[in-house]
Amino acid sequence: MAATEPAAKPGFSLELTDDQRDLQAWVHGFAESVVRPAAHEWDEREETPWPIIQEAAKIGLYSYEGLASFFADESGLTLPIVNEELFWGDAGIGLAILGTALPVAAIFGQGTGEQIGEWIPRCFGTPDEPKVAAFCASEPDAGSDVSAIRTTARFDEKTNEWVLNGQKAWATNGGIADVHVVIASVDRELGARGHAAFVISKEETKGIEQGAKVRKHGLRASHTADVHLDDCRIPADQVLGGKEKLDERLARVREGKRARSQAALQTFEATRPTVGAQALGIARAAYEYALEYAKERTQFGRPIIDNQAIAFTLADMKTEIDASRLLVWRASWMGRTGKPFENAEGSMSKLKAGEVAVWATERAIQILGGNGYTREFPVERFHRDAKIYTIFEGTSEIQRLVISRAISGMHIR
Repeated sequence: MAATEPAAKPGFSLELTDDQRDLQAWVHGFAESVVRPAAHEWDEREETPWPIIQEAAKIGLYSYEGLASFFADESGLTLPIVNEELFWGDAGIGLAILGTALPVAAIFGQGTGEQIGEWIPRCFGTPDEPKVAAFCASEPDAGSDVSAIRTTARFDEKTNEWVLNGQKAWATNGGIADVHVVIASVDRELGARGHAAFVISKEETKGIEQGAKVRKHGLRASHTADVHLDDCRIPADQVLGGKEKLDERLARVREGKRARSQAALQTFEATRPTVGAQALGIARAAYEYALEYAKERTQFGRPIIDNQAIAFTLADMKTEIDASRLLVWRASWMGRTGKPFENAEGSMSKLKAGEVAVWATERAIQILGGNGYTREFPVERFHRDAKIYTIFEGTSEIQRLVISRAISGMHIR
């Protein structure tokens, strides 16, 4: 009997495909030629850069089809690649363009097929009239502690409507968006397990209004504001996943059975690697600028990179950035291929990339010296933009809490 040949072992590669490299170059070109030249202006104006969003929409970078194609990559790497390149151009403008991805992820991850088909295209509008969307989870007294959310959603049997009341804080695109995805409590006694996500059109709905706009340390080109809900009435079918599915889930929880991930946490866990990629783009921008500056800046008759203190700092920056990218890519691949985050790999990627972004941008300022502290050079803006990545979508402390619980199997507090 003829011997059978052993099955070939699966290969391993970190090399991008031709399509991924082409996309990377395309987004980098847009970031370099359109985003970066406009970065300082829109940071100073602290306004939403609608002309830049429209440019992105016209070339297909900002669109339902574009985002769908990024998600469709079976490796999971396209979305972090796009985010890194765009945020390399500028983080404020990058978030103005891709901030819509968070509410889209919530709709896609929790919505029915009909809800996905109806609401996601509305998040983007058209190239001639682009729109943005907002994800509203945080509140004045409920940031990291999502169980403390006080916004309520009560079902009115007489009118077959949900009635929402409360105040949301720190909402990217809050108030200027048409589509708002709002996390609210349906049953306060159940804590976070009693939450649900609702999709609301500001243009078509009374009782949802923008509150105070936040004046921020960084990401100034990205609009952030409170959102007020005052007897905001929406049809029964605007709870993501459908009312019947929500009722079934709440019934299981009330019976003491385990429910699926809570509405807000489910969205955040899915998007953390993407947020890490954004921080990665900022860190890389700072490193590349500092590297070129160090090669050109002379002191005592030679380029400052000739000094080991400078050269070693740049070597550390490059090493930390590349290590962060590997964590982001791993988590993105795991999420796309259905591998469970048994050790909170999504949180690991966001934690590492966010802290590296803050550290690397600070090192870049130090390398530039006094110039780095002025607004004449972009590393000052990079540093301001980076800091939020240790705070929003889960602080570094929350990421460590999630990771420690995952690796220990214990409910660390």
